[in-house]
Amino acid sequence: MPEEPDTRVTTISDGVARISWSPDLAERGWQAAVDVVRRDVAAALLDHDRVEAKVPAEDVTGHRVATWSGLRREGVERGVAGDVVVFARLADDVEVHEPGGFRALLNSFLPRKRGISQMLVRDDAEPDPRVLMCQLTYKADWDLPGGVVEVGESPMLAVSREVEEELGLEIRAGRLLLTDWLPPWGGWDDALCLVFDGGVHPASIVERVVPQAREIRSAAFLTMAEVEERAADFTARRVRAALANLDGEGTAYTESGR
Repeated sequence: MPEEPDTRVTTISDGVARISWSPDLAERGWQAAVDVVRRDVAAALLDHDRVEAKVPAEDVTGHRVATWSGLRREGVERGVAGDVVVFARLADDVEVHEPGGFRALLNSFLPRKRGISQMLVRDDAEPDPRVLMCQLTYKADWDLPGGVVEVGESPMLAVSREVEEELGLEIRAGRLLLTDWLPPWGGWDDALCLVFDGGVHPASIVERVVPQAREIRSAAFLTMAEVEERAADFTARRVRAALANLDGEGTAYTESGR
């Protein structure tokens, strides 16, 4: 009976091949497996535009073999029988031994954290300035103005963009007051929230607010006691920590506001 081949390359559509490898190959060691898979990927790309591999999500060794064979991680394909991670290489991808190709390979699997930028805007009330907070349409809790940083966007520019889009206010972001790490929660992955100083403004600025109807119900200056009543506990902690660092003497890094 002939031995099973180490790898199997199958054309699945015009110009697209899928490669898989036997468990025995991986058992010889992932570095030895990489040499075989890399060779067969290169051979398949001679007459295909794309070679892909689908590796079970729990197969850590298989992920390593796919990656160091030059296949870039593209994402997770969910399935009833279990999730698989999709790796692929295109015929015109930069060679892995070249700097650009190696960076692209690393970039395909290294962690990427979600970035959130928020702005701490105060009014001129005496003796304790109030904080501008937003009542949101998609949750009951109030929050600081701001939002998710887009791919390739400066967090400092992102928060000013979000404030203008969501409230119709043009406020330039000042210095960074706080970096707050948010652990995974309620279906969200973890994230870094950056709180920038939005300065002190007349209380009447809220009269100029034009709420983005899809996300913002209203905006108001709130005392710290009102923030604690209307916001989630971790949001209130973040606001308090940012206020404490206005003079540069407070904690500049927190985790869920702590």
